[in-house]
Amino acid sequence: MRRVLIIVVLAAAALALLFWSQQRRGPFFVSGFIESHQIRVGSRVGGRVEAVHVAEGQAVAKDAPLIELAPYDLNERLAEAKATLAAQEATLAKRVAGSRPQEIEGARAARDLAQAQLDEAVAGPRPQEIAAAQARLDRAQAELTKANKDFARVKELAGEGQAADEEMDEVVRATSVAQANADQARAELDLLRAGTCAEEIAAARARLAEAAQTLALLEAGTRAEDIAEAKAHVASARASVAVIAEQIDELVVRAPLASVVEAVDLRPGDLIAPNAPVVALSDPSELWVRAYLPENHLDVQLGRKVSVRVDSFPERRFAAHIAFISRSAEFTPANVQTPEERVKQVFRIKVVLDEGLDVLRAGMSADVYVEDAE
Repeated sequence: MRRVLIIVVLAAAALALLFWSQQRRGPFFVSGFIESHQIRVGSRVGGRVEAVHVAEGQAVAKDAPLIELAPYDLNERLAEAKATLAAQEATLAKRVAGSRPQEIEGARAARDLAQAQLDEAVAGPRPQEIAAAQARLDRAQAELTKANKDFARVKELAGEGQAADEEMDEVVRATSVAQANADQARAELDLLRAGTCAEEIAAARARLAEAAQTLALLEAGTRAEDIAEAKAHVASARASVAVIAEQIDELVVRAPLASVVEAVDLRPGDLIAPNAPVVALSDPSELWVRAYLPENHLDVQLGRKVSVRVDSFPERRFAAHIAFISRSAEFTPANVQTPEERVKQVFRIKVVLDEGLDVLRAGMSADVYVEDAE
């Protein structure tokens, strides 16, 4: 009897163990893939590839050169732009400096000369000049009187046949010359006595005004508008230099951060278009798992500690935390009616890995253990 009781107890215990093992469930996990930030870099200018400095899988430091393009005519355009900038800066410096002292002194001398000429025109002839003109007229009159007497004497002798024709011609010529000299001397004296005419005084005043205005312009310096225009030309030329210099910088495509080259399929001589991605990089500084939680396991909070397992390291769990939970469900049926159907609703989560960045790779399948990580 006792033996039968023992058998019954053992059978009951075996059934209980079997039932417990069937009802027992393992730790809950969701599966996904490890992802990383992908950066696709290129050049904003495009052109012909001159050199490729990296290969796929290579780790590169920040600002490391990836590919280099041929400059074509950019260096010549930069030299031309710099020459234009230098010319515009020289023009600006000239306008800011204004007129040279020698130019101002020359204009002042011209103004003083015009003033003296006006004063002379307004004052008219000096008494000494009139007296000298009168003396010239008296001398010319005396010469004319003598010439007339000689003409009368020779004419009388010629009538008596005592003078040759040559003598008559000579006295006629002398008389004409003396008369012309007397007329000229009289005209000069009349002009001096009349003084400077109004037209000459007006012309002298105009020349003085012009010389004075020229001096004032030189002393005032360059107009503010001209200086502003020159500054604008300098700014435009400097911007042109900066644009071309930036284009030259774009000839070398560099890594924006420490990363790993994921894809590069270029050879020297290839042509690439402007703004086209040509090298794919991966940022190894942050890895995460994109996974989806069913609605009945959504009782988690941001920052919750979880663990991640990958097939490459089946015995190892990597620490991680939930950094994002979607506010909207995905894969939702059109009409949810029963609790069984409601579990088909899932919410995307982002699980950031806190360790294993040195051994894990983007694209690996991963299991995120949620309930047993606390």
